[in-house]
Amino acid sequence: MAHYLLLTPGPLTTSDTVKQAMLKDWCTWDDDYNIDVVQKIRQTLVSLATNSNDYSSVLMQGSGTSSVESVLGSAILPNDKLLVINNGAYGKRMAEICQVLGLNHQVLTFKETQAPDIALIANTLTSGDFSHLAMVHCETTTGMLNPVEAIAALCSEHKVRFILDAMSSFGGITMNVAQLNIEFLISSANKCIQGVPGFGFVIGKLSAIERCKGNAKSLSLDLYDQWHTMEHSNGKWRFTSPTHVVRAFGQALVELEQEGGVAARQARYQQNQQLLCNGMKELGFQPLLPIEMHSPIITSFYSPSAPEYNFKRFYQELKQFGFVIYPGKVSDADCFRIGNIGEVYPEDIKRLVSAVARVKYW
Repeated sequence: MAHYLLLTPGPLTTSDTVKQAMLKDWCTWDDDYNIDVVQKIRQTLVSLATNSNDYSSVLMQGSGTSSVESVLGSAILPNDKLLVINNGAYGKRMAEICQVLGLNHQVLTFKETQAPDIALIANTLTSGDFSHLAMVHCETTTGMLNPVEAIAALCSEHKVRFILDAMSSFGGITMNVAQLNIEFLISSANKCIQGVPGFGFVIGKLSAIERCKGNAKSLSLDLYDQWHTMEHSNGKWRFTSPTHVVRAFGQALVELEQEGGVAARQARYQQNQQLLCNGMKELGFQPLLPIEMHSPIITSFYSPSAPEYNFKRFYQELKQFGFVIYPGKVSDADCFRIGNIGEVYPEDIKRLVSAVARVKYW
């Protein structure tokens, strides 16, 4: 199969050196894995999130959704009540997890192209007896960046514990979880850190993690037990560790530091996104969202109105030029999405725009 560039929000294109880190088999019992790799990853993740000593991290096998379910299923105690902010597929997924697990929760739903209404959220927190609030930071349904600072301030004001799904933003957008008083931040190996799929991770307050003890709705997704084992057994996983993926992630963290850290990576992603938007507009494509709502992660574009346009054909022809894009996920708009995270640089975006111009058959 010919190599192509993944212009998706994860899995994404990784560096050759990240791929090479997976070419050996490793024992999971040795200190050179558990201490030198797993524990170092856990410490590095916390340092990327905050300089506070009040936080720790835990790695969790599975997709990013597994880690979201681990947090919701472990952190919401029987007497707690969770407010879920839903303005896209991944906010909706959190609500579905709550429903399946039988958690006491309420959902505030907004249109996929609508930013969460801060005043309505404030009124809801005032009128309801909520212990937690959960929200997606970058809603990759549309590419919208939700107002994390404003929501964090509301949570602090109402003494509500803040759970942030930062799946597609952590490592690509600067933030300080302690300053935002975030209780749990959840992300995945195959997003802005630029690793490969196989595990997710949770960065949480130590006091919040300890509060989860004995409360999990699942054996394998027990957040406290997973953390406790890693914390007190020098990085050991409770069940089979995804060794190749973990080593690739360790290499990806090294490369993040070499790039200049999260701020430098965010600057690259922002440059990619601006070049993408400007280039696509020149070709007649219109972004789904206003510019001020865009994240540097992924952008949705309206599909052309020409009757001969067909996304599948457009997709296949772009793939022949070495680029893979994403179908749309918005319920009331015909659109497609292009991501610009991963091992993707401005010159790649310029090549993409040229390829779009060549395959524009309508």
